[in-house]
Amino acid sequence: MAKGSAETSGDEVSGKPLPADEPGDEAQSNPAGADSDSDSDAEPDTEPDSESDGEPDADAPAETEDASQPEDSRPRRRRPHPKSSWAAVLAWVVLPSLALLLAITAGVLRWQYDTMRYAQIAGVQALQAAREGTVAMLSYKPETVEKDLTAAQDHLTGTFRDSYTQLTKDVVIPGAKQQRISAVDRVPAAATVSADWGHAVVLVFVDQTTVIGDDPPTDMASTVRVKLDKVGDRWLISEFQPI
Repeated sequence: MAKGSAETSGDEVSGKPLPADEPGDEAQSNPAGADSDSDSDAEPDTEPDSESDGEPDADAPAETEDASQPEDSRPRRRRPHPKSSWAAVLAWVVLPSLALLLAITAGVLRWQYDTMRYAQIAGVQALQAAREGTVAMLSYKPETVEKDLTAAQDHLTGTFRDSYTQLTKDVVIPGAKQQRISAVDRVPAAATVSADWGHAVVLVFVDQTTVIGDDPPTDMASTVRVKLDKVGDRWLISEFQPI
């Protein structure tokens, strides 16, 4: 016992350090400890990562979806009332008003077309009546003067017919018989000034040749403004004014 203690004390007294363990020996001596340490170190790293990765993945689509949809568009989709109200206004107000406007426009255009068309027809008819009436009023022969001028009255109307009848009866017929006066008229030109449903004005250019007894013929040209009225289906002269 004394010898062993002396050896121990001798080593301690000599001051020689004990040899350190090599790295290989330490790794070999504690392989399980290294694995346990690595496992313990890996577990904290894996669990937070799994939790952090899982939570953002669940929230990321929601954030993307919210960002992709404007805030103002979502309430409009949920409230269809403005669209339905506009549809009602369109169906009950706009479309009927448009149809009424089109009908009125079509009616006005039709009326204008009919008016213009009838005015053209009336102008042609009145023009022909003015030409024929003028020739009948101013043309006669001494042998047939009474018959000729009486027939001319059929082209006249109103107060003008009365005054013409009185003039021919008192002046023209007796003078034509006594002086053997004859008159021949023709209308080289005429133009419609205006014409509507019941009235027309025609400008008539008259060339008249008059023979009194044995005297040579006398030619005279004149222009007459003739007014006509529609009586029944005929145009009759209501005024005869030389200009």
